[in-house]
Amino acid sequence: APPLGRRCEGPRWGDEEGVRAAMAKGWGLVGVALAAVVLAGAVAGSEGAPKAEDSATCAETHEVEKNEVPEFFAGVDAIRYEGPESRNPLSFRYYNAEEEICVNGQGCRKMKDWLRFSVAFWHTFRGDGGDPFGSATKNWPWDDGEMDEMERARTRMSANFEFLNKLGVDYWCFHDRDIAPEGETLKETNENLFEVVRMAKELNAKFGKKVLWGTAQLFKHPRYMHGAATSPDARVFAYAAAQVKSAIEATMILGGENYVFWGGREGYQSLINTDMAQELDNLGAFMTMASKYKEAIGFKGTLLIEPKPQEPTKHQYDWDVATTANFLRNYGLFDQFKINVECNHATLSGHSCEHELQTASMQGILGNVDINTGDPQIGWDTDQFLTDYAEATRLMLVVLKQGGISPGGFNFDAKLRRESTSVEDLFYAHISGMDAIAKGLRTAAKILNEGVLDKYVANRYKTFNEGIFTDLSKLDFEELEKFALASPEPADDLASAQQEKGEILFNFYH
Repeated sequence: APPLGRRCEGPRWGDEEGVRAAMAKGWGLVGVALAAVVLAGAVAGSEGAPKAEDSATCAETHEVEKNEVPEFFAGVDAIRYEGPESRNPLSFRYYNAEEEICVNGQGCRKMKDWLRFSVAFWHTFRGDGGDPFGSATKNWPWDDGEMDEMERARTRMSANFEFLNKLGVDYWCFHDRDIAPEGETLKETNENLFEVVRMAKELNAKFGKKVLWGTAQLFKHPRYMHGAATSPDARVFAYAAAQVKSAIEATMILGGENYVFWGGREGYQSLINTDMAQELDNLGAFMTMASKYKEAIGFKGTLLIEPKPQEPTKHQYDWDVATTANFLRNYGLFDQFKINVECNHATLSGHSCEHELQTASMQGILGNVDINTGDPQIGWDTDQFLTDYAEATRLMLVVLKQGGISPGGFNFDAKLRRESTSVEDLFYAHISGMDAIAKGLRTAAKILNEGVLDKYVANRYKTFNEGIFTDLSKLDFEELEKFALASPEPADDLASAQQEKGEILFNFYH
């Protein structure tokens, strides 16, 4: 990566000499295209980020006094844990943040530390109820009145922290373009972003909140109609790199613990006009640059890739966990990224969310869960709140067996139904989702502590703990053939899988 200069809290690319040095070090055609745009001033080192020479400006605060911003959720008190017998819909029945849950072999942690819940800024404060068949249905109070776009952005951010406080959630996630508007130029856009970031940083400190992850929105603007890192136009590739660079910086400034890549348009509509090999190579180069930049600026967060099979493209290159893991191995990135599994994306790819969590976990790359679900009768990404206790238990079994999910968490990448239009509905939705996952945590911990299901599964594979099979690395086909020739036909006494018994054992806990 090119040498870096420091711009207050946000680092930036070096000067022209540094960029030319990077070109000389052989970044390849894609790197040359990016460097050329930098030299032309289109990228300009995250222009708009705080400058070291403007330390006074960097120190300026954007403190929002209570009398400056209306209370958006005045009719809702702080949500409390009231226990399973509660019939108050604005209370938790299973989520008790400070309660310790102990798991054999994993120790004890507070519920809030096992789960690390996060509110998605885009669905919660930018979701308007619009869909491909209808206009917006929600008129949120933070969008009311005559405001310029930056004032509206600051107002939404204030609403975010009021909501986090009342809900009792410590984390939030964001897309860059959802928290700050695009400007006329990239420089102006960056200025907008870092102004809101400075405000959010102060509010994080004031209210004790944190960013679980940040990301760049590389799918909505017309410039990304062919893709971002996989666009056939090198100028778009460079612009996307500049945008991701600023988004990583913003995440770092906010103390974000992860950074997510979701390639909404990194794929194709038709192979007739697509060079898949070049697009994948470009995507690999892009991710390599991102990893190098993370290291160069000292960002300690985890880089995550979020698989999705299709929508909006016909085929996305990060189809599912297995495909994404193969991509990472192919481009030498397996040790530099982990996976953010979104449950609704899992079902769109023909898998269960449990399958995708397990596929990632067994490879050591499960880093975060965007916890939501789809409707089995609808074939698109509906982003509903997951409220099924049994499914939540199956997901938590995977997470607990790997020792938790920190520094990731459970982010509610979920939205209200189009017909739900009151601010109270935002609380009902998150409460139902939080309670489901908390109930799943409680149940999964009990299942693991009692060990009945683990023994049931282990019994199916007991022959691999006997005789010559205890160490397969010492066997070959010849020795296995000798064993088979000397043994009775396995079908004569092959054990039943007893799947139905397993389902009963699982349901004992519900």
